[in-house]
Amino acid sequence: MYVGRRPDGTGLEIARAVGITERAVRKILAELQGEAYVETERIGRRNRYRVDVHRPLRRVGERALTVGELLAMIPDQLEASAQDGSPSGRPPGKLATLMQGGANP
Repeated sequence: MYVGRRPDGTGLEIARAVGITERAVRKILAELQGEAYVETERIGRRNRYRVDVHRPLRRVGERALTVGELLAMIPDQLEASAQDGSPSGRPPGKLATLMQGGANP
């Protein structure tokens, strides 16, 4: 969610918001890029990330979801806590970590 809402965020900004190390952010971003969930565009010295909201996720229960449908289900209060970096109280998965800022895609 964090990357989807703040595509210009740096690795350090993402790490601080999510509550993991910058090295972990880079590893997770590389995995997400490898699976085509996130594209990276180089702009000067910075990266801009683009989440593929049309990309289907692995099956969630009985229904297949896209990344965009999952992001649309996240309550505003979760988005606010991701933006201010407050923890959700449960450990996130890899996709969730970046997509939902620690509360998770």
